[in-house]
Amino acid sequence: MAVEPVVYGVSQRPPRGDYTRADADYTCAQNWAAYTEADHDTYRRLYERQMALLPGLACDAFIEAIPLLGARDRIPRFEDINARLKLATGWELVAVPGLIPERPFFDLLASRRFPVTDWIRTPAEFDYVVEPDVFHDLFGHVPLLFNPVFADYVQRYGAGGLKAHDLGAGELLSRLYWYTIEFGLIQQADGLRAYGAGILSSSGELRHSVTSPQPQRIALDLLRCMRTRYKIDDYQATYFVIDSFERLFDMTAPDFGPLYETVRSLGDLSADTTIASDSAITLG
Repeated sequence: MAVEPVVYGVSQRPPRGDYTRADADYTCAQNWAAYTEADHDTYRRLYERQMALLPGLACDAFIEAIPLLGARDRIPRFEDINARLKLATGWELVAVPGLIPERPFFDLLASRRFPVTDWIRTPAEFDYVVEPDVFHDLFGHVPLLFNPVFADYVQRYGAGGLKAHDLGAGELLSRLYWYTIEFGLIQQADGLRAYGAGILSSSGELRHSVTSPQPQRIALDLLRCMRTRYKIDDYQATYFVIDSFERLFDMTAPDFGPLYETVRSLGDLSADTTIASDSAITLG
């Protein structure tokens, strides 16, 4: 085995994916020829379902970029997307066998290489899969990498992650990833919309995050975000909202070192906590 497999959270399930194919940086060849017609059909059905849900729920930048993924009736070849993506923002996709450790993950993002899991869920997991698969990574994450500002934010996150790893603050910074890149909401002129990949690739959470009266939605504050634990097995109880990708990029420019110390001194908050300083958009 070239590298050690990675499990999700505290799961005792065997890791998905063939890690024997991975190089030291956890990347591997996509092995597109290994996909079956059933795999392509699963991708097609997932794609069609999500596309039907996007209007009024997904942000404009995401909807505008979706066609740049290319093939919708089968799993795209990463090399075909890269031909367009490199020209647009200088990013490229690299295949990985599954979840990868923090340090290699941050290294890839900092060098504008986005890791995409190359296996796809089974039909039995059509509505929910524990680990990210190729549909989640491609459909959820890749379209916004065509947006120059958001693409720069993801690279900045990777560079910040390398520093956080050295400071032992990886868990704190992971909450920023979770609540922005995975489960972020944005306030557009015509209403609240989703931009996070975990929302955009999920039929249930897409509706829930934007329209449900149950969760609380608060303006993104870095300190508040990094103090807030998150759920991995249910819809989020709290969503953080930005008003533009430019604002998100500017917010993450300062050195996070002092912020980590403040977070540690104040302690964690549960996923459904409300505090007096919250700038609430909706309260659950």
